[in-house]
Formats: sequence, structure tokens, C-alpha cells
Amino acid sequence: MADSIVHTSRGKWSSPGIPHKGWTCVGIDDLEAPSQECEMCESVDVRYVHYMEHPDYPETLAVGCICAEHMEDDYVRPKQRETGIRLIARRRKSWAEKKWRISQLGNHFVNTEGFNLTVFERAEGFGISVARRGTDRNQTGRKSYPTRDGAKAAALSALLWAKTHL
Repeated sequence: MADSIVHTSRGKWSSPGIPHKGWTCVGIDDLEAPSQECEMCESVDVRYVHYMEHPDYPETLAVGCICAEHMEDDYVRPKQRETGIRLIARRRKSWAEKKWRISQLGNHFVNTEGFNLTVFERAEGFGISVARRGTDRNQTGRKSYPTRDGAKAAALSALLWAKTHL
């Protein structure tokens, strides 16, 4: 009796012409639930998507952490990226519960981590400004948000930006 041959597919890992190493991560995204299939192994639904590019492959692939590790041949950075985005996801939940005060000018503001974040009304909705307290370093965002709550939610990103730029 002949042995039966079992062929297993490991997605693009099994496809000829697709590089296995030498990829670079160009971004990461939190989908908030495992809702997209990894485009490399084609067998796992991922929540945290690592966008990978390779000079010898024409498309950007959206993959999970384990495939990203193998593609980069780096078993530290993909986990670090994912840990960072997980922390931001947790932080967004607590940020939504943050208590904002109202300034004498009627703007909503919060002082946190050495910064003053202000949400103010403008012609096209609401804007955000961030200032490092005790200095003259500040930045007003160009983007407008349709609601005050939307601007307050976006203020966390402004704070994270300000920590490295102001």
C-alpha cells in the first residue's frame, strides 16, 4: 500500500516567487477585533495588522505578528510594535472617561502629563491645541472634527505627538 501524500497550503509561504525574508514594516493598525485574514499565511484572523513591503514584491501585505516576525527575520520589533499599539488601545478606553474642565473662554481643556490640551470651536467644527506647560512650546492642529467629543478623542493622538515634538 502506497503512502498517501498530503499537501498543505501555508498561503503565500507556499507560493513560488514570494520572498520570505527582507520585508520592512511600513505601518501597523488596530482593527479593534480579529477581523482580517493574514495575507501571508492566509490562515489566521488578525486584529493588529502589520503592513509589510518588499523591494521585490509589488504589493503591500497586511499580516499578523508571527508572519511579520518571519518576514522581517526579527523576533523583537514586531512584538514591540504590537505591544505599543495594544497600550494605545487600552489608553483610548481610559481617555474616553477623562474629566475635562471648561476655561474662562468656554473651551474644554485637560491638563495631563505636563501638557495642556484644549478643544475649541472653529468655523468648520472643533479643533485641538496642545501646549507643553511651563514653556512657550505649543501646536494647534489643522484638522477639524465635526463634534467636540470627536476632537476630545483625537486629543490623545495630539498628546502622544506632543510628547516627542514639543
